[in-house]
Amino acid sequence: MNWDFLIKGKDSLAVTTDSRKVTSGCVFVALKGEHFNGNLFAAQALETGAAYAIVDEDIPATCSQRKEYDGKLIRVDDSLRALQDLARAWVTAWRRMPSASGATRPVIAITGTNGKTTTKELTAAVLQTRYSIHYTQGNYNNSLGVPLTILQLNKEHELAVIEMGASHPGDINELVAIAEPDYGLITNVGYAHLQGFGSFEGVMRTKGELYDWLVAHNGSVLRNADNAYLSQMWAKAVNGRSWSGKEYLYHRIPMPNGTHLVGEYNAENIAAALCIGECFGIDREAGLCAIRSYVPSNNRSQALQTAKNSLVVDAYNANYTSMQAALNSFDGDTYILGAMRELGDFSHTAHQNIVNMLLERKADKVYLVGNEWKETTSPYPVYTTIEEFKAQIKDGVIQISGQKVLIKGSRSNRMEELIEVL
Repeated sequence: MNWDFLIKGKDSLAVTTDSRKVTSGCVFVALKGEHFNGNLFAAQALETGAAYAIVDEDIPATCSQRKEYDGKLIRVDDSLRALQDLARAWVTAWRRMPSASGATRPVIAITGTNGKTTTKELTAAVLQTRYSIHYTQGNYNNSLGVPLTILQLNKEHELAVIEMGASHPGDINELVAIAEPDYGLITNVGYAHLQGFGSFEGVMRTKGELYDWLVAHNGSVLRNADNAYLSQMWAKAVNGRSWSGKEYLYHRIPMPNGTHLVGEYNAENIAAALCIGECFGIDREAGLCAIRSYVPSNNRSQALQTAKNSLVVDAYNANYTSMQAALNSFDGDTYILGAMRELGDFSHTAHQNIVNMLLERKADKVYLVGNEWKETTSPYPVYTTIEEFKAQIKDGVIQISGQKVLIKGSRSNRMEELIEVL
């Protein structure tokens, strides 16, 4: 569909998929899922001020029978695909908007198994020292989140930093086709979402779809030169192909002093953000200053002091690779670990290997949450749910006080709920 009638001459575009957040003149996109149907709210969206409603089925007669709405209904075959197409058209229009400096408006794509959200946040902190930027909020990094992020771009933004997540082959191909990045960075590849990818090689192929896009479109790559997997993936992407983009390499660095981040693994995320900053003319010291001012949130690598304990909370996500990194970086007393999910046939091996790591570290204050741990050969107590474990703490059966505690697990375990009782 030609979206010029929506975007031509616009400096910004208001789009929502939530009828409760309709603003005057916005575009409402009626999405459907297993438990919801936005088409049922299209009439409400138009009646409360939406200029257009994008729908993919008949909507309630209260609206469709009113002639004044005839020109406001945009009927499509698939509303999510329409949203993605609109985002693709909008990012193209955004790039062409005149700017005071006359500079282009590049898009930077960041993906990877671990660290992509933190790297995106650090990159935003660095770039904001010089530019007006827009970047992915939270983890809006999928087939819905990426187009919604792009549609929030406006004339004031000079740069876009787009996080891209993946759990199945082809996911990154889908997202780069929407955002059309000029620069791309893969933080790393590891053992995550194996149930969807099928294997570690599947992870590499899918994340490598970003490299394939950059080579095919003469984009520029930012790459950790010390990561052998990324070197292999990049060599495969450029092999025998014509490419005139630029390559910006960075290397592992010691963890800088004075940041609010915990975990040595964050040194690679910092190095990546500094490399992106230098690529856009921000020197290393200025970049480090911005990173030292950054305070992590959303239970990502956070150091929290409570009345009873010193907590290291890394409970936003967990996979085999990130769990290993968290254990290797932790120098405390008590480990509370949630199960790792979506590992497919590798799940038992991964959980047993983590138990073995704990045994090798001679860790004795260990609590495991999630059924996956029950399949391991382990001396440590296992709790089926977070509610069960919390109840033991509240009732005084488990007492944790005066300890340095690592809380690590997938979001599905809701490990962040432990903060209130520890």
